[in-house]
Amino acid sequence: MSDPRVIRRELRGAVLTGDDATLLTILRERPWPENALQLIGDGLGGAVARKADGADQPARDCVSALRERGWRGDEELADALESRLGNGPAPLLRPLPVDLEELAMALEGDPMQGNGAIDLTTGAVWQGIDVFVEPEEDMDFDDPDRWLLVHCEGSRAGYRDMTSFIADVEDPDVADRLSIAIEGRGAFRRFKGQLNRWPDLESTWYAYADERQRGRAREWLAGEGYCPVWGPVALSSGQ
Repeated sequence: MSDPRVIRRELRGAVLTGDDATLLTILRERPWPENALQLIGDGLGGAVARKADGADQPARDCVSALRERGWRGDEELADALESRLGNGPAPLLRPLPVDLEELAMALEGDPMQGNGAIDLTTGAVWQGIDVFVEPEEDMDFDDPDRWLLVHCEGSRAGYRDMTSFIADVEDPDVADRLSIAIEGRGAFRRFKGQLNRWPDLESTWYAYADERQRGRAREWLAGEGYCPVWGPVALSSGQ
């Protein structure tokens, strides 16, 4: 099965569960799906850290692909992979077991829903802390030793994702319809509504958006002095 949607779904499952054998089999026997380098890199980082047999070469290939692509967050991930492979210096970043997708939601959500925070003891991401969360005695979000504040940046980056995605759409009629859809208020809703007409393109968009968001979250985290840990067993592996 070479359907990129299926491959991506299987890759995602392998990365989230730390199933190195499945991850490496997929990467060895199937084409790497478009817009998945951040996801693949996270999985390979865990596989290399756990000394999985056959993980080093695809990790080196991933580093090369990340550096060639050069999206936001790609350099940080490539540096981390090279360090884990023993080919580069150790990044001066503190490991944090944070979910990059949850962090991306906190960073790029609706500013009206409030800012977020990362619990530095668990990596849990809290959203809407100044709107919806009733602080308890052990939830002093002003404590920098316990919480890393996440200021919501809104949807500007997401809007740029839509414009850059549309620029790569080959069918001029489809590109024109999508360009019209993102004009004015309600752009995201109309854009997604139009994409429903073309399921393959819709799937490509969600993979593209997820990859972009994951990279931006990684870059933001590095700017704060942290890096995500590798996989579900990374803490016990000593990273």
